[in-house]
Amino acid sequence: MQVPLLSEEIAKGNHPEFLFWVGCAGSFDQRAQSITKAFALILNKIGCSYAILGSEEMCTGDPVRRAGNEFMFQMMAYQNIQLLNAYQVKKIITTCPHCFNTLKNEYPELGGSYEVIHHATLLQQLLDEGKIVIKEGGQYKGKKITYHDSCYLGRSNGIYEAPRKVIESLDASLVEMKRCRSNGLCCGAGGAQMFKEEEKGNRRINWERTEEALHTGAEIIAGACPFCNTMLTDGIKGKEKENQVLVKDIAELIAESL
Repeated sequence: MQVPLLSEEIAKGNHPEFLFWVGCAGSFDQRAQSITKAFALILNKIGCSYAILGSEEMCTGDPVRRAGNEFMFQMMAYQNIQLLNAYQVKKIITTCPHCFNTLKNEYPELGGSYEVIHHATLLQQLLDEGKIVIKEGGQYKGKKITYHDSCYLGRSNGIYEAPRKVIESLDASLVEMKRCRSNGLCCGAGGAQMFKEEEKGNRRINWERTEEALHTGAEIIAGACPFCNTMLTDGIKGKEKENQVLVKDIAELIAESL
């Protein structure tokens, strides 16, 4: 794929409109890499002016802050902010709500103020402006899709409508889970839980959330977070339903419908 690097673009005298912050999951997790590729494909297709940091990008520090290591978070954040400010970055787009929340709400107090946009919001804007055109009678037309609200996208930042409008643009049938929107249930990965074993209990959160999704009768569980994607995929595998129910990011749904 032809993905421009910010350092190379700046060296040529270009200043891309957006920095695409790929994030750790989108860079290193094999499943999340396909989400990154799908979103980059969309950006390339519409001729969006963007670039990535490549090897210069560090983790935002979200997991270490949630795990309680404030010192390491501030070290990582300051390093990122120095780089972003040196490149005079103004707008950042992310496919990860954890990166989105940290860059948008936690970096300003450390000297990093940017316009941060989650890909769900950007996809909705591009659809509304007619820059993304969905092919007639696409593969998701009439399919039952349920949407899982990411905690950092929904409750933390109030983004509920954008991803749903993206799904509706596919002519799909959106079916809601019992707990959704501001009453949505966490997938179990937030707060650095992604990287450790659960505390003692009698039930895994991702299993419970997966059951709620399966109860809707949906053929596809859509999300907008690589962490949620991992947890729900594990839940589907635990139920031995991976041949009947797909877990997809909204960027993948759009990329496959262009």
